[in-house]
Amino acid sequence: MAEPSTASNLDKRPPWWRSLGPALITACVVMGPGSLLISANVGANHRYELLWLLVSTGVLMGTYVTMGARIGVVGGATPCTLVAQRLGRPIAAVIGINLCLICTTFQFSNNLAVAAAAETLVPKLDTHWVLLGLNGLIIVFLFLATQIYRFLERTMKIMVGVMLLCFVINLVIAGPNLLGIIKGLVPSWPEGLSLGVPKKIDGAIKDPMILIASLLGTTFSVAAAFYQGNLVREKGWTIKEYTRGIGDSIAGVGILTGISAIILITTATVIPGQQADNIGVLAQSLRPFLGPIAHIFFCIGLLAVAMNPFLINAMIGGSILADGIGRAPKLSDLWPRRFTVAVLLIGMVIAMLALRTGQKPVKLIIFGQALTVIGNPLMAVTMLWLANRKDVMGDRRNTLVLNILGGVGLLVVLLMAVRVLWRLVLMLS
Repeated sequence: MAEPSTASNLDKRPPWWRSLGPALITACVVMGPGSLLISANVGANHRYELLWLLVSTGVLMGTYVTMGARIGVVGGATPCTLVAQRLGRPIAAVIGINLCLICTTFQFSNNLAVAAAAETLVPKLDTHWVLLGLNGLIIVFLFLATQIYRFLERTMKIMVGVMLLCFVINLVIAGPNLLGIIKGLVPSWPEGLSLGVPKKIDGAIKDPMILIASLLGTTFSVAAAFYQGNLVREKGWTIKEYTRGIGDSIAGVGILTGISAIILITTATVIPGQQADNIGVLAQSLRPFLGPIAHIFFCIGLLAVAMNPFLINAMIGGSILADGIGRAPKLSDLWPRRFTVAVLLIGMVIAMLALRTGQKPVKLIIFGQALTVIGNPLMAVTMLWLANRKDVMGDRRNTLVLNILGGVGLLVVLLMAVRVLWRLVLMLS
C-alpha cells in the first residue's frame, strides 16, 4: 500500500515553476537599484571585459545560497536556531542583531531610490508624502495580511518575470557583439584598471577599485544567502524537498546573475565609455527598445527595482532579529512584524531627513559599513561551520568542492571587509 501512496504524492507535486520562491525573494533583495547602477557602470566603463568576474561572483553567491537552503531543509530549523542550540542563545543573538542593524542602516537607501524615481517621473511631487504613504501602506499590510510569505513569493515572481522580459527584449534589439561577449567570459583584466588600495588625496578618498568592489558586494551578498535558511523554512520545505531546494537556489541566483549580466552587456553595447551614474544617462540604454520615452519607462522600471528590496529588506531585518533573540521567526508572527515596522520607520525617517537637508547621513553609512566588516565574515564562517557539522547535515555535509568554493567566498568577503575597514580609517582620519 505504501508504494501507490508515494506515487500519488509525487503525482500531486506542483510543477517546478510553482516550487520556485525562496531564492527568487533572495534575488529580489540583492537586485536593487545599487546592483542595477553598478552593473551598468561596469559595462559602460569596461564594456564586456569583466563579464567573467560577474559570472564568477554568481558562482560564489550560488554556493552560499544553496548552502543556506541545505542547512534549512536538512537541519530542520533556521540557522540562528541551530547556532543557539549548539553555541547558546547569546551567539545567535549577536548574529541576529548584527544582520538586523545592517538591514536597518541601509533601508534608508531604498527609500531614497523610491523618492528619486518618483521625483523624476513627477518633478514637482513632494517625495516626503510618497515615502509616508508607501511606508504607511506597507505597515497596514503587515498587520492585516495573514499569509505574508505567499504574497511576497507571488509578487516577486511577477516582478522578476516582467524585469527579465523587458531587459532581454531590450538586449536583443540593442544587438550586442556576440564575439565580444564570448571574449568577456574569458578572465582578463581591463587595461588601465589599477589594483591599488584607497588613498586620501586633498581630503578626498580615491579608490581605483571601488567599482569592482561594489560589483562584488552587490552580487555576492552573504547576508541574503544566510537568510535563505529562513526562507526555505517559511516555504515549509523539509529534507524531502532537498533536491528542490537546491534547484530553487540555482534558479534564483541564475536569474540574479543573468539580469545583472544583461544590464552590463546592454550598457556596454549602447553607451560604451559613458558614465552611467544617474537615471538620465542610464535611461539611454533603453532607447533601442523604448525610443524617446525611454527615460520615463526606465524610471518606472527603476521604481519597480527599488520596490523589490524595499519590504523584503525590512522584513529580513525584523524576522532575523526575532529569530536571533529566540522569538518566533516566521514573517507572519507578531514579533517579526513589530521589528519590521521599526526597521521601516527608522529607514523612512533617516531618508526624509536626508532629503530635507540635501546631505547623505554619512555617520549612518559609516556605521553600516562597520557592521558589514564584522557581519559578512561572521555569517560566512557560521554557514560553513553549520554545513560541515554531522549533527546538522548528516550525510549531506559540504563536499570538498563546496568547501573550496566556500573558502574562496570567505576569502573574498574578508578582503572586502579589509578594504571597507581601510576606507573607514581614511574617512575618520
